[in-house]
Amino acid sequence: MTKQRRKYLIIMVVAILVITIDIGILVRHKIDMDKQQAFINSQMSMLGSRNVPSSVKPTAKAIAAYEVSPNLPKYLIIPSINVKARIVELYTNPSDQIEAPDNIFDVGWYNKSSLPGDPGATFIDGHVSSWTANGIFYNLKKLKQGDSIQIIRGDNKVFTYIVSKIQVYDATSVNMNQVLSPINSALSGLNLMTCTGKVIPNTSEFNQRLVVYSELKT
Repeated sequence: MTKQRRKYLIIMVVAILVITIDIGILVRHKIDMDKQQAFINSQMSMLGSRNVPSSVKPTAKAIAAYEVSPNLPKYLIIPSINVKARIVELYTNPSDQIEAPDNIFDVGWYNKSSLPGDPGATFIDGHVSSWTANGIFYNLKKLKQGDSIQIIRGDNKVFTYIVSKIQVYDATSVNMNQVLSPINSALSGLNLMTCTGKVIPNTSEFNQRLVVYSELKT
């Protein structure tokens, strides 16, 4: 083998090694990106919304300054899990799903459910988490029968409810007629819902829903 040919072969071997290393780096980068995206997906809770909710926590000043009409729910307070949250009004999206709050630290009142204290059930949902932080309903699973929940209305009237039942549903078989109905037909109800269970592979959705049923304290 001539000296020139040997030099040429060495150059070819080095080139092949460089290309192999570059491909390996790209593959590892793709794997890392896939893992990162999977982690993001595993932490997100949408509750019917396909938009990523904000994880910016409202300041105490912003919460204190919050205003709604006198007859609408304004704040949700759950002393046992240290929750005090603004209640925003929610609608349905074009797919007829109830939208979720735009912020993981707010909760949402479905505007076709009952107003606080009225016959029927007031329905409120909220996020369990985003990919950056725990949501307002992260500890909802810790509620127990007999715990109290309060709604403060726009005119500052307080409604106190007592937890009577906690139920977990498969996400694909939630009975919304039941969820939107009072647990005790003789009393005004308040039903809270959030995501729970495990993340469905390749999605940002959890496979279960947690519903807390409560009734107005008499």
